[in-house]
Amino acid sequence: MSRNKNNSQLDQLKYEVSKELGYINSGPKEYQQFINNSKFEVANELGIPLNQGYNGELKSRDAGRIGGSIGGKIGGNMVKKMVEFSENNMKNNGGKI
Repeated sequence: MSRNKNNSQLDQLKYEVSKELGYINSGPKEYQQFINNSKFEVANELGIPLNQGYNGELKSRDAGRIGGSIGGKIGGNMVKKMVEFSENNMKNNGGKI
C-alpha cells in the first residue's frame, strides 16, 4: 500500500473518530480546522510559544506536549477502532488479516 493511501486512510479514521466524539459536526475540512485551532489553544494553555508558519525554535518536548494533549482521546479511540476493524476482518477472512 502506498504512503499516500495510508495517510489518506489514517486521516479518514481520525476524522471519523473526531466526529463520533462530537468534536466536529460536518466534513473533513472542519476536522483540519479543528486540529489547527486545537494546536494553538493547547500551546497557549501550556505556555508554549507556537507561531503561525515556521516553528523551528520549538523544542521537541514542547511539540510532543501539544500533540499529546490533542491526540489523547482521538488517539485512544483510533486504536479501539483499528482493533475492531482487525477483529472483524479476521472473522470475515477465516482468521487472516
